[in-house]
Amino acid sequence: MKRWSGALWLAVVATSPALISWPASADETPAATAAHLKDEGERASLSFDLSAPVTGRAREIEQPDRIVLDMPEVDFRMAPGSGRVIAPRSDALVKAFRFGLFGPGKARVVIDLARPACVARVETRKLGHPEAARLTLELKACERTAFAAAAQDHAPPAAATPEATAAPAKPGLPVIVLDPGHGGIDGGAYGVEGAVEKTLVFAFAQALRAKLEASHRYQVVLTRDSDQYVSLEDRVATGRAVNAALFVSIHADTLKEAAAVSGTTIYTCSDRASDAEAARIAERENSADRDSGEERKAADPGVADILFDLKRRETRANGRRFSHGLVARLSDAGGLNRNPERSAGFVVLKAPDFPSVLVELGYLSNARDVANLKSDEWREKTTEAMRAAIDGYFSGPASTARGPANPSP
Repeated sequence: MKRWSGALWLAVVATSPALISWPASADETPAATAAHLKDEGERASLSFDLSAPVTGRAREIEQPDRIVLDMPEVDFRMAPGSGRVIAPRSDALVKAFRFGLFGPGKARVVIDLARPACVARVETRKLGHPEAARLTLELKACERTAFAAAAQDHAPPAAATPEATAAPAKPGLPVIVLDPGHGGIDGGAYGVEGAVEKTLVFAFAQALRAKLEASHRYQVVLTRDSDQYVSLEDRVATGRAVNAALFVSIHADTLKEAAAVSGTTIYTCSDRASDAEAARIAERENSADRDSGEERKAADPGVADILFDLKRRETRANGRRFSHGLVARLSDAGGLNRNPERSAGFVVLKAPDFPSVLVELGYLSNARDVANLKSDEWREKTTEAMRAAIDGYFSGPASTARGPANPSP
């Protein structure tokens, strides 16, 4: 980072020259190998160095103020957290930016604004290499009224209810839906030693899936199969589409002001948060769609509560029963938070159709937790404890879960 002519420069480059390779054919996904942010206060520009030209479309979004830049699929060969501006100017337009996949064949950049700024220009131009190009988004400071008008003009039409694409459940086996949090443009929490939530929780979910499938007692479905963005609504829709018997959302938190806090915490759904920390976590996780530029509105949970109150009570009770068993198993494995069972109004846990829990595996602000999450030994021990808890839930005498009470191995 350097200052030049009163501007703030931030350059983000690939970490290894080996990552910089140009496409061998027109069919290869263009790669973004570096990003450059120049913020002069009244004007700012964000550029991406690309291995092949792509076109982009930018628009303004309010509450909070953001700029969203959509483009065809791009392979971002940069560290996921590299868009964080460490020392912005006092009059800066840009606070930070994020990038990643947003859907099949689509990539997105989201710019968090420090104050209103309107899109001035989006341009792609070729560089010296025959295939190389640079995509540049220019912003200019504007009045609040102008920003609001632009956001209204560019607002997309309301999206239809999503259609889940997961395969239907196989008869006779309870369906376990594992929901690795975040993905694609939504990195989730960032922590010490370059830890990124979306990457660590996906690796954990894959390990847990393998362990559950090896038992031949369950059908296991993941809400995402790669580093891709999936909205909160679509995650719940997947559970409904496969008639889930249990929904386990997997996350990792960060707490910068208290790096000593550590351990795994299990959350269930409640209308009121059990404590301030649970409320904070729920607010952060529930903002994932907003932070990724998603504007689809979920159904009014109040209406759903009225229509499915009895079913909701049953599934929440079963979620708490599974949570108790999971805490007991994880306690034997070690590494629990000092207050391991909590509750709050998580969007992904509100469906009345199936029992659900949200597991915060640890704190990325704690070096020991990060080391655990990267450790094969810890992952093996913890996934085994979770498998045992799931077995106990489905084979318990009071089990009301769908599928056979004692599935055959």
